[in-house]
Amino acid sequence: MVDKELLSRKLSQLREYLSALRGADDITWKKYEEDLRARAFVERYLQLCIEKIIDIGNHFVSFYRWREPEGYRDLFQVIQENGVIPKEHLTTFQNMASFRNMLVHRYEKTDNAVIFGIFKKSLGDFDLFISLVMDWIETSERQGTPNEKR
Repeated sequence: MVDKELLSRKLSQLREYLSALRGADDITWKKYEEDLRARAFVERYLQLCIEKIIDIGNHFVSFYRWREPEGYRDLFQVIQENGVIPKEHLTTFQNMASFRNMLVHRYEKTDNAVIFGIFKKSLGDFDLFISLVMDWIETSERQGTPNEKR
């Protein structure tokens, strides 16, 4: 079985980041557009959330010796192939990886409306990831850990 203590710490950190974002209900659209610190806070914490789910995915890949992903988008393909996330949610998580790259590398000018929209409407996608990971772990334990490290 995957290192549950390590996984628990990673999930706890993700929950902390989400809590910080949810607690920033004082950041309105007007404040987001006008206040560099508010904008930086939202962008950074969204980035941290995405990087934490990437970290969790990489932990699964490493522990179970699944195929090596070719990039962050492919990481989610790998964990989908191994049953951690269902196919119907694959695009959501792959889009997170692309969004993270846009935030970090600024390949294109960031669209404030898109970022603010994710901040206000899409934090539940992270909760979904947490739930899927926890469900997969529970199912693996009940089934005698068929994905045990080889």
